[in-house]
Amino acid sequence: MASYTTTLPRLLIRQAHERGDKPAIREKEWGVWQTVNWRDNLRITAEFACGLKELGFGKGDIVILIGDNRPEWIWAELAIQALGGMALGLYQDSPAEEIEYIFALANCRLVVAEDQEQVDKILSFRENLPALEHIVYHDPKGLVAYEKSVDGLKDFDAVRRKGREAHSEPVEDYKRWVGELNPDDPTLITTTSGTTGRPKLAMLSHVNLLSMAHNLGKVDPKHPTDEFVSFLPLAWIGEQMMAVASALLYGFCVNFPETPVTAQSDSREIGPHFLFSPPRVYESIAAKVQGDIMETTPFKRFLYNLFLPIGHEYVDTLFAGEKPSALLRFKYFIADQGLFRALRDRLGFSNMRSATTGGAALGPDIFRFFHAIGVNLKQIYGQTEIAGISCIHREGEVDFTSVGAPIPETEVEISEEGEILSRSPAVFLGYYKNEEATRETVTEDGWLLSGDAGYFDDNGRLVVIDRLKDVMYLNDGTQFSPQFLENKLKFSPFLREAVVMGGNRDHTAAILCIDMAIVGHWAETEMITYTTYQDLAAKDEVYTLIREEIAKTNETLPEETRIRRFCLLYKELDADDGELTRTRKVRRKVINDRYGELIDALYTDVSGVNLKTQITYQDGRVREMGGQIRIEDMEA
Repeated sequence: MASYTTTLPRLLIRQAHERGDKPAIREKEWGVWQTVNWRDNLRITAEFACGLKELGFGKGDIVILIGDNRPEWIWAELAIQALGGMALGLYQDSPAEEIEYIFALANCRLVVAEDQEQVDKILSFRENLPALEHIVYHDPKGLVAYEKSVDGLKDFDAVRRKGREAHSEPVEDYKRWVGELNPDDPTLITTTSGTTGRPKLAMLSHVNLLSMAHNLGKVDPKHPTDEFVSFLPLAWIGEQMMAVASALLYGFCVNFPETPVTAQSDSREIGPHFLFSPPRVYESIAAKVQGDIMETTPFKRFLYNLFLPIGHEYVDTLFAGEKPSALLRFKYFIADQGLFRALRDRLGFSNMRSATTGGAALGPDIFRFFHAIGVNLKQIYGQTEIAGISCIHREGEVDFTSVGAPIPETEVEISEEGEILSRSPAVFLGYYKNEEATRETVTEDGWLLSGDAGYFDDNGRLVVIDRLKDVMYLNDGTQFSPQFLENKLKFSPFLREAVVMGGNRDHTAAILCIDMAIVGHWAETEMITYTTYQDLAAKDEVYTLIREEIAKTNETLPEETRIRRFCLLYKELDADDGELTRTRKVRRKVINDRYGELIDALYTDVSGVNLKTQITYQDGRVREMGGQIRIEDMEA
């Protein structure tokens, strides 16, 4: 069945018919993997859809989903889609005030919330939402007592039971409803990253999602026997690309870890064949490897320092378009057998055929590291409004600077202003209840404006510079990408976040956040005592350590763009404080407004500034935080 004439629920029916006894979903619970085959996957979804039908839901209705990655999310999503409605996912760590306006905008009547934390969050603003009738939960811990006092609170299984009682053949009814669907109808609403303010709600159709999955599969193949581990938020378009659209199209199994904390160890047990994650995941993995090396045995540290340069030499030769010599191939084989194979197994990459990253730029140093240890990492480029992807590295054409070439049926052009434009069947239907923003984003002839600056290299591959509005110029006219410099800095295992300034200034400067776990361990090995993050970040020894890390980065940069002054912030940048998006992109306007005094001080000769700011806890409580922040010159 062609991807453009079908729908997501229809693919579920097809997979249940063709692969009925094969695993569709696997979830780890109480330390044991529980498997649901495709036939049961369809049955559970159909029962929940029947339950929604009995609650009065149908075409055009929106069901909001919030919580960790669980099978119930997938079942609820495919259930409302079969009825002609739309699923709208929210990030599980979003505070109440951040999601209340989305509930109101969507005029939501039903929400599927995972557990007590999410239910409490919704109850905190329910009185402001007269349209909200039903709250469905699927983790009963702490919620059984709520049902008597909370109107409309229901267990997920109770909705399924209601569907079974009212429909003698839920699967047949499900099939009938699915047969009435139009592939061009909106089926999914995803929130944009919201780097410039509140996120917008992008509407995607079945055609948008499946054309993307179909064309991506042509250049990055997926197979029915593949395993995929879903650990990133299902509200993110990247996870919808893989765990829903691609899984239904190709029939592979989606695995859910027991908890976010056990995701890496659970993934290692599964041995996934492919992975798609934003740069922060790969940055975190690379930093953890380097941190672990610092605390391992001297012999293992010796092997790492011996073999990693061989890996770098090998991949540098390949990406230079040259064939490695017989001696280099032999040395890399020894390095792979002696270190890299075991390291890939430790990271859960033993069966990894293709690892991809997108959503933001990934630093070339991180890219080089993964290829050196034998991980086939590829960069993709896209955005929510094009169902997630428009470009990817082809096999054998990976490089450190580009994001590859357009996938089939996707056109990419560069406007006169240097903006990246895309056109394909995957371009979204528009923003929900925001026609003005839709007109500003999609031209009349179907071109999607990305807001990103880029160009094509000599090989016809797209190179993304930065957000068009974020590209900066020094006073001497030197152009630079702050995001590129930030990624270079974050290759250091000791740094978790970096914000680089320099627009209309004489030089670049950086506000940095240390990685508490890794710097804390380093401090312990150096016999340095500390109490809190703020105390650790202010230590003289830590400033010396970070100065050395910046110096390493500066050596790889042109003289004009080298970091001249820096400071260590006394807190981590946090999405709850509005400083990062939920996908951990820097909100530069917020940073400029909140830390304006500190930024100005970086461009004077003062050695410190007393800064006060506010921090927000997940429960919504706000408190003021203050302290002295030291500023240092790199030349000192």
